[in-house]
Amino acid sequence: MQEFLNWTIDTIREDKLLGSWLEEKKYEWTPLVVKSLQGIFDYGVSVLIVTDNDRQWFLEYILSNINSSKNNRPYLPFYDFRSCYASVDTLKSDDEVALVKDMLNISFPNGYVFWYIGRSQHVRATLPKVEKHSFLWLLDEERQDSFNLKSSDDALDMKLLQMFRLYNKTISATLFGEISIEA
Repeated sequence: MQEFLNWTIDTIREDKLLGSWLEEKKYEWTPLVVKSLQGIFDYGVSVLIVTDNDRQWFLEYILSNINSSKNNRPYLPFYDFRSCYASVDTLKSDDEVALVKDMLNISFPNGYVFWYIGRSQHVRATLPKVEKHSFLWLLDEERQDSFNLKSSDDALDMKLLQMFRLYNKTISATLFGEISIEA
């Protein structure tokens, strides 16, 4: 079983569809992915995916690929958050946030985490940013415990696709015992 950081570096170098820029960000990437996968595999949490409006296409891409039969692995609990709470764009008050969190606690007894991809200041980022275990891919904000990108980056869409490719490969490698995500 290969150590996670070394496996990540080797995978980035061997997969020609992954950019070398990811290797430069390996120390930001690996702890976030480990935390995300530990939640799924060790605690059985469900992942609620949220994006800003401009990354809606990416949400659809994730959902159509994360549990694809091409992966040859069990289906995992990844969901579009809007299917749980369609009024995400109108979430404003602390009372509303508390009510949504109560609903999610009832709906997901093993727990849940948010996977947010988008601008940090978007209204849809509100709930994921207050949850301490969220998997955050934030644009235009340098924030600890998140993967930070720039919306002005001409290669942003390609980078998102490459990040998903690496994340998806990491899920498979973890499931099939090729790597360990233990701390």
